[in-house]
Amino acid sequence: MSDSVLVEESEKERQDARKEEIATRRERMGAKEATCLDPPQLFEEGETLRSIDEAVFKPVESFPKFKWYVMFAISSACMGLFFFCFAYTIVEGIGVWGNNNPVGWGWAIVNFVFWIGIGHAGTLISAILFLMRQKWRTAICRFAEAMTIFAVICALQFPLIHTGRPWLAWYWLIPAPNQNNIWVNFRSPLLWDVFAVSTYFMISLMFWYSGLIPDLASLRDRAKNGWRKLIYGILSLGWSGSNRAWRHYEKGYLLFAGLATPLVLSVHSVVSFDFATAVIPGWHTTIFPPYFVAGAVFSGFAMVSTVIIILRHQFNLQHLIRDVHLELMNKVIIVTSLIVGYAYSMELFIAWYSGAMYERYVFMNRVMGPFAWAYWSMVICNVVIPQLLWIKKFRTSVLLMYPIVLLVNVGMWFERFVIISTSLHRDFLPSSWDYFKPTWVDVGLFVGSMGLFFTLTLLFVRFLPSIATSEMKAVMPGAQPTHHGGKH
Repeated sequence: MSDSVLVEESEKERQDARKEEIATRRERMGAKEATCLDPPQLFEEGETLRSIDEAVFKPVESFPKFKWYVMFAISSACMGLFFFCFAYTIVEGIGVWGNNNPVGWGWAIVNFVFWIGIGHAGTLISAILFLMRQKWRTAICRFAEAMTIFAVICALQFPLIHTGRPWLAWYWLIPAPNQNNIWVNFRSPLLWDVFAVSTYFMISLMFWYSGLIPDLASLRDRAKNGWRKLIYGILSLGWSGSNRAWRHYEKGYLLFAGLATPLVLSVHSVVSFDFATAVIPGWHTTIFPPYFVAGAVFSGFAMVSTVIIILRHQFNLQHLIRDVHLELMNKVIIVTSLIVGYAYSMELFIAWYSGAMYERYVFMNRVMGPFAWAYWSMVICNVVIPQLLWIKKFRTSVLLMYPIVLLVNVGMWFERFVIISTSLHRDFLPSSWDYFKPTWVDVGLFVGSMGLFFTLTLLFVRFLPSIATSEMKAVMPGAQPTHHGGKH
């Protein structure tokens, strides 16, 4: 064999080896791309329709564990504290709060904005993610919807009590003819709140209830007790599960999702107008509507994560509410944390860039004044700590993510406190400057509102299915018809 032939063969072998190496690399890259782009694995191997029903309906059909009674007793005690402080305020007057001459809005409005924000994640998960056909929402949408309703109920208590005479609030808040010839001021953003929040509550309630109907019918069919069968039968509105019923149900659910989607943007934007339409430095800014909406989604997802982690542990739902669901929610928290951090920095920049003396002073007072501890607590909890969620281990480990979402809730409450207190406690007249200090009634109302929220939550998971089984089954592998290139 000649040397030229040997050279050609060796060259051909090198080319073949090179082609094989390139093909191997391409296969590895393709595998990585498939891993990144494939939808998340939402179900464990061997999950069946029956196993979903058994896991979700078991807490409703069986007696609760001792832990549930302990948590219910604690939350009920806190709720009792709320109603006691409510009644004490009505009897003694608003003077029992920590409000003073410059700070006319105290913890009551802070708590109102905080709870309205908490309720935003439910609408976003249920409506917007439904319209975007995000299948991972199915495991958490039912609980998020319920949390929205309970948070709005808690929020509505504070403007009511802030009127001082709740039994006369009908005349001041509702544009209805009355014998006193009192008419509301439609130019006031406080009245806009009434319409925005009440609309949000009604749409959220109907959206939540319409999604419950198929599962209530399942509970009716499974019930062995006559009273339970009767109650769930009434609540399920005669649901038959026919093709016609499902077509009407899906159309109605889609319509509710379309109606609820604008409310995600409008409700907290209107709430922000309570401040943005005022001429007080620190409030009079156009960034408030998007800033408040992003903060509401941020705090709402943090609260969903906070409660749903306990829920899935208490009722052994880890195989349905998986770590991948928590990881995806944590990714939303990262994004909204960056938006909130951008809003914080823009507030400082615009205050400096505007050249307005009073605006500059308000923000310098926030950063270095008497409430600087609250401002920096807000920044650390809302901007710095959530960046740990960029690390996958923090996003997927319950023990590591839970302190983060708890601190986000704390930071978002501080954000509302900073916006209200630091803008008011030092006004244009230095002789009236004062430091806001909450009283035990303020603290009791806030802790009590937490008790009201968790009492409603515990009753919900005890008597109603906390996961939408009908939606979970619809996104299971093999549940939807597929086409395999002409082969069936």
